[in-house]
Amino acid sequence: MTKVAFICVHNSCRSQIAEALGRHLAGDVLACYSAGTELKPKINQDAVRLMKQLYGIDMEQAQYSKLLADIPAVDISITMGCNVDCPHLPCRHREDWGLDDPSGQSDDVFIQTIQTIESKIVTLKHAVERGAL
Repeated sequence: MTKVAFICVHNSCRSQIAEALGRHLAGDVLACYSAGTELKPKINQDAVRLMKQLYGIDMEQAQYSKLLADIPAVDISITMGCNVDCPHLPCRHREDWGLDDPSGQSDDVFIQTIQTIESKIVTLKHAVERGAL
């Protein structure tokens, strides 16, 4: 199974959404992790609420804010678009998804971010299945 890390500074919103959707949509192909360089006490509550509403996924059941040192070595490292120096891990493939942080914004902005992550997860899954990554 291909191990993928979704990385952002605080590991509280976009990277957590990506971990949850990765497990939900591509768990048969990808072992998904998320992490950051700083911890937040809890996952962004708007993200938690909307993931429950849209997918029936309760991120707080299986996920929590983690540091890079808390996850295993990975094959693929995806940064969310931190707008600062994104942390990085050694891996065989790296990409940046360039997503703006929806924290503090409207549900519509959050939903658009979630839908973008969903699309990118599906694309990633197909690339791994084809052996392109």
